[in-house]
Amino acid sequence: MLTTDILKALAQYTADMKHAVTLVLQTGEHEKRAELKEMLTQFSSISDKITLEERDDSARLRSPVSFGLEVNGKPSGITFSGVPGGHEFNSFVLAVLQAGGVKLKLNESIQNMIKKVTKPLKFQVYVSLSCHACPDVVQAMNQFALLNDNIEAEMIDGSVYPDLVEENGIQGVPTVFMNGKVFATGQIDTAKLIDKLTEAQPEMLEANDAAEQLPMQDVTIIGGGPAGVAAAIYSARKGLKVTIVADRFGGQVKDTMGIENLISVTKTTGPQLTTSLVEHLKAHEVTVREHLRVDKIEKGDIKTLTLTSGEVIETKTIIIATGANWRELGVPGEKENIGNGVAYCPHCDGPFYKGKDVAVIGGGNSGVEAALDLAGIVKSVTVFEFLPELKADQVLIDQINARDNIKVIKNAATKEIHAQDGKVNAIEYTDRATNEAHKLTLQGVFVQIGLVPNSTVLKGVVDLTKHGEVIINEKGQTSEAGIYACGDVTTVPYKQIVIAMGEGAKASLAAYDYILMSKPVKKEESVAA
Repeated sequence: MLTTDILKALAQYTADMKHAVTLVLQTGEHEKRAELKEMLTQFSSISDKITLEERDDSARLRSPVSFGLEVNGKPSGITFSGVPGGHEFNSFVLAVLQAGGVKLKLNESIQNMIKKVTKPLKFQVYVSLSCHACPDVVQAMNQFALLNDNIEAEMIDGSVYPDLVEENGIQGVPTVFMNGKVFATGQIDTAKLIDKLTEAQPEMLEANDAAEQLPMQDVTIIGGGPAGVAAAIYSARKGLKVTIVADRFGGQVKDTMGIENLISVTKTTGPQLTTSLVEHLKAHEVTVREHLRVDKIEKGDIKTLTLTSGEVIETKTIIIATGANWRELGVPGEKENIGNGVAYCPHCDGPFYKGKDVAVIGGGNSGVEAALDLAGIVKSVTVFEFLPELKADQVLIDQINARDNIKVIKNAATKEIHAQDGKVNAIEYTDRATNEAHKLTLQGVFVQIGLVPNSTVLKGVVDLTKHGEVIINEKGQTSEAGIYACGDVTTVPYKQIVIAMGEGAKASLAAYDYILMSKPVKKEESVAA
């Protein structure tokens, strides 16, 4: 399964391991077990610090296609149920390396929060190997387990355990269970997991006396998408003290599978572009606060940001690059059925609808691309467009017209999503031309109707439009001196990656000019003002 080149590369990574890691494979029979054993055998051959042991450990391991990680002979709390291939191969490799003592990726402030958990927490993360959003969740949970003996984390490949998927009513990934109950599902990331975990474990937010406060920053960027990363790189190149706060790098771009309009890059994917953005960022002196959000912004000559970890950052300027989230339909049955037939990521959740009838709401590029992706998996796709004509590019429209299992309904207003026994079974819509009501039987609804700005934390800080966009001028300046904005959260039209990058660079240069033209201000003067 693993080529010689891959094994050689992996061997180099294991050189930094400090502890012995044992891969404990549950004994027994399973059609996938031979494949799993071959992978683990090959993997364990790359280092004398990694061994494979077959053992009956049914108290901890779910089935003969489950294996756990032990560190120096003790359980690490990490288990994989299924063959961790596809996107989850990196999760497996990182788990072994980090269990072996390689530095964790989580920010130190987050690590301190996780260490404060005092109650036993057992997590199961249901994934599909084609889900590009799942590895981040699996990797975060694995690190939680390594940081705290009270936490256990298990990756479960839904395709290997269809009975569990059916029993738990899972129709989307990643889906996370905590102590046997649904904890999170759908579009989740590490920052959202931490938010939900602090709700259940408020002791995590207790002040950390050991935490060191950053010195005064020249520029603090909020957001890790193309605009935010561009702003951070440009600011760092000016020799400024720069911090970037990001709940996740890549933003919405990370959920995009096909990118063909980024000039000079013929074709790439969101995950690939995100990796390149992070690598470029690491080449510069930038303080990173990942998997965190800004809870509060205080204005003044010196601005103060309070993060979800409780950390406080003082900064001369702020660049807002918080981007946007998927827009919701806002109809009955939508929120109630997220993860049970309502989804926003066709790449993540499409495999769960194999052979079923689904709908895509939205006839723009995102909606039509989603329909094309799903058409190769599901039985049929019906695209609902609110306007009389599709808004997608003609090249995409030509492609769906060539598919036998894609139907388009135009001038359709979605009214309600129906469910029975906890699962979506129909959609109700109105023909806007005739006002006639219709109901279509189906098993899944994918919502692709655009984005809504992430600007909640900015209310009362800077001026916003009625739609929540940050109002800026030609230099990215907001209504508040020293606060700039860029990317999809702003009033700049045409939400494109290449435009966001340029706007991020522009905002950085404007912030630099502001700092040059401003007289030095001490914190005491700012407070007195």
